[in-house]
Amino acid sequence: MKTFNTLLITASAIILMSCAQKTQNTQQVVMDNPKVAVTTVNAEYVSQLQVYPTTIEADIVNNIAPQSAARISKIYVEIGDKVEAGKTLALMDEVNLEKAHLQLINDSIEFGRIEQLYKIGATSQSDYEAITLKYDVSKKTYKNLLENTILKSPINGIVTARNYDEGDMYAMAQPLFVIQKINPVKMLINVSESKYSQIKKGMEVDITTDAYGDQVFKGIVDLIYPTINSMTHTFPVEVKFANSDLTLRPGMFARVTVNYGDNFRVVVPDRAIMKQVGSGEQYVYVLNADGTVTYTIVELGRRMGNRYEIISGLDDNATVVLTGQTKLKNGITVDVVK
Repeated sequence: MKTFNTLLITASAIILMSCAQKTQNTQQVVMDNPKVAVTTVNAEYVSQLQVYPTTIEADIVNNIAPQSAARISKIYVEIGDKVEAGKTLALMDEVNLEKAHLQLINDSIEFGRIEQLYKIGATSQSDYEAITLKYDVSKKTYKNLLENTILKSPINGIVTARNYDEGDMYAMAQPLFVIQKINPVKMLINVSESKYSQIKKGMEVDITTDAYGDQVFKGIVDLIYPTINSMTHTFPVEVKFANSDLTLRPGMFARVTVNYGDNFRVVVPDRAIMKQVGSGEQYVYVLNADGTVTYTIVELGRRMGNRYEIISGLDDNATVVLTGQTKLKNGITVDVVK
């Protein structure tokens, strides 16, 4: 009996000690609030920048070719050559031009003879009108053949393509030359219709390229298209860059940055921004005066290095949690650490 009582007392002591330990552990969990680092965020003026990817284009592109098939007698320029307006590029076969020139001379002589007779009343008006018409046709025919035999550049530019060699028969499949004017160059960007009233002709824009890294070129808005695409709700805007030193070349990838002005917005460190799994919502935890935190959905704007512009959802001078967010939930009490 004494042994039984001893065992009973021992068991009771063990049970009491276990319960006391569980109570102590429970109290310890309740007392340990999540530890977080916080910061106060403020509103500031944020430039409303929009970046548009695009491709650089020549201001003017001319395809140079005769009107009809002919043999190429001489080529005077090569790809990469700079040419001025009026520069001779190539000479085509001259047989038809020589025929037209002889016809023009004959018609000129005949016109002079008939004109003198008409002035003294020795020929009819119909004869005079007929030779006048024939002479005019000869002049236009010769001029047209001259332009299509001696091929000249209509613009100042660069030869960017030569598709035939001397002696080839030009067959009208593709132009003989391509001449591009690249000072200035232009870029076409598609702007959201929400910006239609904000973008203006003459606005200065920044242009960057992969070819020149962080170097910024200054361009201007040169043309705003008057209609909006009903499918994409965008409208084309043409940007030009003077390119006086021919630095930028057609085909280069570029980014055009337009500044739509400044907005006074709260700016938050990127460490404070969390993303809700499954919904795509961005949120922060805001620290309240009583030491609790509030789950707060925010709308992000422009990213500026390691900070985000907040379009909506957060007040100026709010205190937000920077670290420890994974252990938090709405309304929980936290301990702030430095």
